[in-house]
Amino acid sequence: MLNVGKIEEGFVLDHIPAGRSMSIYYHLGLDKLDCCVAIIKNAKSNKLEKKDIIKVECDINTLNLDVLAVIDHTITVNVIKAGEIVEKKELVLPKELKGVMKCRCITSIEQELPHIFYLADSSREVYRCKYCDEKNSEKM
Repeated sequence: MLNVGKIEEGFVLDHIPAGRSMSIYYHLGLDKLDCCVAIIKNAKSNKLEKKDIIKVECDINTLNLDVLAVIDHTITVNVIKAGEIVEKKELVLPKELKGVMKCRCITSIEQELPHIFYLADSSREVYRCKYCDEKNSEKM
């Protein structure tokens, strides 16, 4: 039995579909943080059968919840203080994303323009470019 100790301050991303933790690790920029990060892959889960877990010992404000919501808004985010869960954050699809997805329209030519996408269809999780209305095809 693998035993990964509890963290005192930070956050835990739980109920990540098995095999997705490394992708999330890089999309959230956790590789650039100077803190302890533990990744548990293929843990047993009653809810998912198998799941991944990411434990991070740093302030929750370093986490971009919008990016995480776009990746998978069903992931559980537990905020830890003094070794205990003090809050569970609900992930909600953001109405607008800036600088997360890229489009090949005018934003690729006019480099000072930020890449902005808006939520066009929340039931299908479809984002469209603010400038050209092109559907985002980038997988996160």
